[in-house]
Amino acid sequence: MQYVTRFAPSPTGPLHLGHAYSAILAHDMAMANGGRFLLRIEDIDRERSKPEWEAQIYDDLAWLGLTWETPVMRQSDRLPAYRQALEALWQRDLLYPCTCTRRDILDSASAPQEGEVQYGPDGIIYPGTCRHQTGMPHSLTPMPDNVALRLDMDLTAIQIGENRIGEGEFVYFRETGHGPNGETGLIEFRPEDLLTTVGDIVLSRKTFLGSYHMSVVLDDAAQGVTHVVRGQDLFEATHIHVALQRLLKLPTPEYHHHALIRDENGKRLAKRDDAKAIRKFREEGASPTDIREMVGLPLC
Repeated sequence: MQYVTRFAPSPTGPLHLGHAYSAILAHDMAMANGGRFLLRIEDIDRERSKPEWEAQIYDDLAWLGLTWETPVMRQSDRLPAYRQALEALWQRDLLYPCTCTRRDILDSASAPQEGEVQYGPDGIIYPGTCRHQTGMPHSLTPMPDNVALRLDMDLTAIQIGENRIGEGEFVYFRETGHGPNGETGLIEFRPEDLLTTVGDIVLSRKTFLGSYHMSVVLDDAAQGVTHVVRGQDLFEATHIHVALQRLLKLPTPEYHHHALIRDENGKRLAKRDDAKAIRKFREEGASPTDIREMVGLPLC
């Protein structure tokens, strides 16, 4: 099996040192193993994605000395594939419409009978308010548009369990890097645990078709990615992605989660940290070698 990595930025702001670390690491791992390095533009959020940021991504990555295959996959071209997958889950009664606002979710999750508010990879764990509102199987009605669609994690665990007869009670992925608590090697978990640690996640939003969790799983499979390289902040989300891979009968790649690049105060970098943008370092005369040294990667 050929070694395939990818870098999948969103064109919603400038690339910073953390992006450079992840992109260079994925590129170097592919090259060291005689593999392929792919680029994917995650522009599913059309309101925040801008052509000028996409152009800057290409320019910054090329300046860093990275090369990738063309044409570049863009999520905005993949909407039919996302809809097809959502329709398949809807027909299996695994999705349900949700009309809750963020305030509704916070109020419901913090109600006295719910106890302390619980958080997962997507923020507050959804308390299931809309899960049984219709009182009938969702597959008997058309999948609605312009409304959030949530994955019923309870039914998800049941269906994954039914499909892994003879494989034991755990599902798993292989970690070649380290999770935030040092997790590495074979990472096993029970699908039913996702109900309390993750909750009913959104797989399609009211404002645009699909979600990060849905699109990343489908896109990695479509591109034949064998090794996903990304930050430790996404380690917990990997459990969601493995569950979706099992539901959709997609391969599970190996994962390599790396430490996050942080500022002098220990805060992880975000796109709002324009002072750490690759573009700024270039304007100030830094070289690609300087960037590698800043993020602690071996020099070419």
